[in-house]
Amino acid sequence: EKFNATSDDAMAFVIITLQTFAGMWINGFIVSVLCVAWVRKKIFNSNEKILLFLGCCRFVYLCIMCVYSFMSMIFPHCIYVHPIPQIFSYILSFLDSSNVWVSACLCGFYCIKIANFQHTFFIYLKVKIDRIVPWLLFASVLLAQVTGIIGYDLTDRTLFQNINSTDTILFRTLSVRIDEHIFLMFLIIAFKSTTAFMVVVFFTLLLLFSLWRHKRRMQANSMRNLNMDAHIKAIKSILLFICIYSISFTGFILILISSTTKKTIPMFYILIFHFALPVLHSLILIFSNPKLKKALLRTL
Repeated sequence: EKFNATSDDAMAFVIITLQTFAGMWINGFIVSVLCVAWVRKKIFNSNEKILLFLGCCRFVYLCIMCVYSFMSMIFPHCIYVHPIPQIFSYILSFLDSSNVWVSACLCGFYCIKIANFQHTFFIYLKVKIDRIVPWLLFASVLLAQVTGIIGYDLTDRTLFQNINSTDTILFRTLSVRIDEHIFLMFLIIAFKSTTAFMVVVFFTLLLLFSLWRHKRRMQANSMRNLNMDAHIKAIKSILLFICIYSISFTGFILILISSTTKKTIPMFYILIFHFALPVLHSLILIFSNPKLKKALLRTL
């Protein structure tokens, strides 16, 4: 069937394409710089491990999303051939969940390395954090695997039980209505996203409390040291992540609203919100990391 794009579809395709390629370049830059540094120095610290894993997840996610969006626009009927939509849903759900959980791990890593608490358990975490990081990444993969399976099942049920076959263009509207089982799946995914968000907020509050205590000690001595600067830098980075994650989470809320009510929301708006996290947060990570920032300025 011949594809006829509306002006909204064309605008969506252009903006999403620009977002996607910008995100691919940014995350590809992070991965390449870290890999080159690893090969040269044969040293790979825990922070760089998390950044590399996060950059790889986001780069692959954006690549696959670009392919999926292109197929949806140019060959809209092809993506509904079993099991193509289920496979896409599994991979994208897995990578998106990995992105969220690894970002939370990065915030936790910053908190443990920078914050100053004398509690025995916190001191143990600070000493063992380099050994804990690989296990945190492994746990993130397991949680992402669960989300991927849910995404596969969700797509299978919606597309082949409830979908209106006349609505085949990805960027136009979301007109799928879901039953009680699928609504439960949405709640599970929402619980995942909310839990990761609350973890980040918890680490942010710990950092703020640690900074407040440290600042009081420094004011008593009329001093300002590097530890306070590290606190402020980490808090700024995490707060920006919270803002960007909130924007990205708005995309999921729009999907839920469109799927559970009679309202239809253009996919154009949803994807712009959703792509904010892998693009903007990675850019913030570059400017908050001296090695990546120096490499970027040298490249430009």
